[in-house]
Amino acid sequence: MMRAVVQRVLSAKVTVDDEVVGAIDAGLLVYAGAAADDGEADVRYIAEKVSGLRIFPDGAGKMNLSVAEVGGAVLLVSAFTVTADARRGRRPSFDSSASGEVARPLIEALEGALRAAGLRVATGRFAEHMHVESLNDGPICILLDSRRIV
Repeated sequence: MMRAVVQRVLSAKVTVDDEVVGAIDAGLLVYAGAAADDGEADVRYIAEKVSGLRIFPDGAGKMNLSVAEVGGAVLLVSAFTVTADARRGRRPSFDSSASGEVARPLIEALEGALRAAGLRVATGRFAEHMHVESLNDGPICILLDSRRIV
């Protein structure tokens, strides 16, 4: 169950050790996490949803346009914590999260799929401690889950 938290932003950037490693103006900030049993279908699902989400306003002010239609970009940030299970107790469980060896190629595949969809994509750095700054627009925050049934 690959998951992504998608935020519509006016700007966003990722800093590692005081160096800006990824930045965008208007578009989508996407925190993505992979589960141990994720594969190509999960990546494809998340990429299609991110690229097709109609969460930008049209001329009438209705959320009716995708990030590509407004000329926006995507800042993709790998975040294993997105796969956390916090249903029991107060400490989240990360048992379903993919190991770095499994997650890295999945997150890289997601980046590739977003680029293949014609989107400009900036990224954070995998497995690094990152500082993420964003100016959320709305606020609009959408949770995507490649296997959520209900």
